[in-house]
Amino acid sequence: MFSHVFIGVTDFERALAFYEPLMHILGIEQRFRDRGRPWAGWQSASDDARPLFLIGAPQDGRMHEAGNGQMVAFMAANRETVRRAHAEALERGGACEGAPGLRPEYHAHYYGAYFRDPDGNKICVVCHAPPA
Repeated sequence: MFSHVFIGVTDFERALAFYEPLMHILGIEQRFRDRGRPWAGWQSASDDARPLFLIGAPQDGRMHEAGNGQMVAFMAANRETVRRAHAEALERGGACEGAPGLRPEYHAHYYGAYFRDPDGNKICVVCHAPPA
């Protein structure tokens, strides 16, 4: 469905220090990093080069502003990965927007956690599978 998702950041090195360990926990591989632009991209391990998740400075050169009502959600293989990703995000300067837990209002096995990155972008990590 998606080619790529791009979110703006104000401090690329801070954002990189936030997202690199988070993507590692989720098993999402870094495809490139270009500090000169600055931007970086990750993709799931597969034969397809898409979709990409990208971070970087806004193309128009203006400061990044986080949007209200916008969120990027990453799929996790299991509930422990959701918990680890949320803890890592908070340790790296993220702000909690919803602790790991079931959200049965979405569906019976929806286990998610919500946080904001240091730039205020809202991120979700979710597992849709029943517990092991």
